[in-house]
Amino acid sequence: MYNRIFILNIFLIAGLLLTNSISYSYDFAFEAENADTIEAPMVIADDENASGGQFIWMPGERATGGGGEGWAEYIINLPEAGTYALWAKVIAWDGNSDSFWVNWLPADPDENPQETNNNDFRWAVAGGSDWHWDRINRWTDNDGTFDAMWEQSAGETRLRIAVREDAAMLDVIYITDNLSGDEAEVSPRDPGPEDLLTPVEPQEKLTTTWGKLKSQR
Repeated sequence: MYNRIFILNIFLIAGLLLTNSISYSYDFAFEAENADTIEAPMVIADDENASGGQFIWMPGERATGGGGEGWAEYIINLPEAGTYALWAKVIAWDGNSDSFWVNWLPADPDENPQETNNNDFRWAVAGGSDWHWDRINRWTDNDGTFDAMWEQSAGETRLRIAVREDAAMLDVIYITDNLSGDEAEVSPRDPGPEDLLTPVEPQEKLTTTWGKLKSQR
């Protein structure tokens, strides 16, 4: 009898230890074009190689840079408070087409970096002429961490990704509470069946045809 109780207790303790060792994480992927608001001159464009066949950008010659208007905004409801990182699938041709402005309220100050030119909001996009994943970062390194992270409360948040340079392209946004900077460990992904709802209600928006713009590549 006592042996049975002892064995049952061992199994109970082992089960509790196993349960407590599980790391529960949150992730969510959505199409960049599924924004609550897209402000011109940022527009949706078609590309058969993009997730869902579309992406967003400010059209322009990739060597000119200089985009300072236009943005996409997303109203995202987080299920619980936590510290989150953002990854994105992007194309950035060169040093004149490799940055956006990013701020995510309420964790960030309510500031328009297109007006203030505050590099705390500057995302230096990793270069590449094919679609690739890049963790959203801070141009400045005030806290010793180049990769950006946001301490958010549960509930409604507002993410704005704004044009800083022409021709930088944005396909997918991925939210996670896995703060590793290792892409292989985080495994950012395109939207799938597990993302049952988009974080926003997409509206009718201006769409450009990527096929007509390929001469700029």
